Amino acid sequence: QVQLVESGGGLVQAGGSLRLSCAVSGRTFSRYYMGWFRRRPGKERDFVAGINWSGISTYYADSVKGRFTISRDNAKNTVYLQMNSLNAEDTAVYFCAIDGTGTTLWNRVRYDYWGQGTQVTVSS
Repeated sequence: QVQLVESGGGLVQAGGSLRLSCAVSGRTFSRYYMGWFRRRPGKERDFVAGINWSGISTYYADSVKGRFTISRDNAKNTVYLQMNSLNAEDTAVYFCAIDGTGTTLWNRVRYDYWGQGTQVTVSS
């Protein structure tokens, strides 16, 4: 059974930083692409960042480029999201997800397994 558990959310002032973690079990973590998503209040869930199996290739939503960094530690089965220069628009529930296909192509990634989410609140 694949399980993803996020941690690291909380309340932070605008301009501050947080680092989210997502621990994965039940899957050979190092073979799969990982992603972070968020659902802001009253909005649909949006893609935030993705990382390939090795960690060499990453992809970001325009809204977070230059502020957020996704990384992974395959020895720890964990993916991270470092968030800097946070603002009120970043307030959301953040979810991690893992690809279910084992693809090596970004356009074939399908996020089949999801965590429960962690709340990030940025106060202005």
